[in-house]
Amino acid sequence: MQVTGALCSPERPGESCLGRHTPAPAMEKGLPGLGRCSCAFWLAVAFDIFGLAVLLVGVFGDLFFYDFLIYAGAIIIFLSLIWWVFWYTGNIEVPPEELEDDVGLLKKERGLAGLVRRLSSRLSNGIRSSFRGRARPNGHGGGPRGTELQTPVVLPMAPAEGSLHT
Repeated sequence: MQVTGALCSPERPGESCLGRHTPAPAMEKGLPGLGRCSCAFWLAVAFDIFGLAVLLVGVFGDLFFYDFLIYAGAIIIFLSLIWWVFWYTGNIEVPPEELEDDVGLLKKERGLAGLVRRLSSRLSNGIRSSFRGRARPNGHGGGPRGTELQTPVVLPMAPAEGSLHT
């Protein structure tokens, strides 16, 4: 038995039972279960199959360059890890609430939490700016401090008298 209230009706699928609007689930393209990055998935599978085939031909084939095939197959299988990582990271879903700090959607916090955040931001910006190189008023800037006072050191190239190396 299904209980529906005034705000939880099948006529309004984009609305939850609490009255807040939630987006309707989008239909995924392609095969179900592969996620959004099916191209990376199929490339990873192709690299695995091709690498395994090359590796097995190198192991069981009676060829004079079997060692090349064994190494090439292992390298191809290793390179398939790149596509597996792309596929996995492309399917990670992060809710927008967790992205607020990362992408600049920071809410204006009130109270003690906002005060601590502003203080922390000012302190870190002050420390960061103290490490940056500033242009000097005399026009010399960009290089490390004290470069205009350094003089080159000249060493003689001729061996000194009485040295062991003559």
